[in-house]
Amino acid sequence: MNSEYSHEFLTLLNSVEAKRPRTVIQHILKHGFITSQELKDTYGYHHPPRAVRDVRELGIPLVTYRIEGDDGRKIAAYKFGDYNGTKNLLSKSAGRTTLSKALKQALIAKYGAKCFVYLEPMDEKLLQVDHRVPYEIAGELDKQNLELYMLLSPSANRAKSWTCEHCENWEKKSPEFCAACFWAYPENYEHIAGRRERIISVIFTGDEIDDYNRLIEISGRDNAQQFIKSIIHEHLKQ
Repeated sequence: MNSEYSHEFLTLLNSVEAKRPRTVIQHILKHGFITSQELKDTYGYHHPPRAVRDVRELGIPLVTYRIEGDDGRKIAAYKFGDYNGTKNLLSKSAGRTTLSKALKQALIAKYGAKCFVYLEPMDEKLLQVDHRVPYEIAGELDKQNLELYMLLSPSANRAKSWTCEHCENWEKKSPEFCAACFWAYPENYEHIAGRRERIISVIFTGDEIDDYNRLIEISGRDNAQQFIKSIIHEHLKQ
């Protein structure tokens, strides 16, 4: 299997040391592809798109396609894409890694240590830098323009990654479509992954957790969102 890859590309692949992307890479090298089911069942990665994204963020091209899973349903599978121009991939990967810490500090200095989606202050060590428009859609962007980047909590980053991977634009790759999405600009958006929706993120902390527990007790966990919307609707009618 390895014989079909150039020496330069194999050098790039084998230079990856981080556990999660290396796991994906080595599995594809051995088997030709890896599925979302294998990432979950074999390696314990319950958010496969995040593991795949780790590889792509290193400048290594992966192609997403669909195959039939063990239960007969279609699942995602990933294999290496066009790997020509490996030298450019190496320099791109190194550049992104070098600038990430400086970019993160610049974003914190401008916006504060908070998640752009959940709007809650956080320990800056937990925050992650992300392209507003996914790298897979728009490519590398000007790191001097802070408006093109955002700070996300780990959970928000996972949610964005999953939504983007399952969005119709993942194949169409229109940066303009992404720029109008909640996951790119939650402060000013027209749609959520193409759907006519709006989101209000509510986080309960400290003494507010008592309110949350009471809400769940009254409405039931499955009905809490609808219960909150009904309260808002009745309030606005007054």
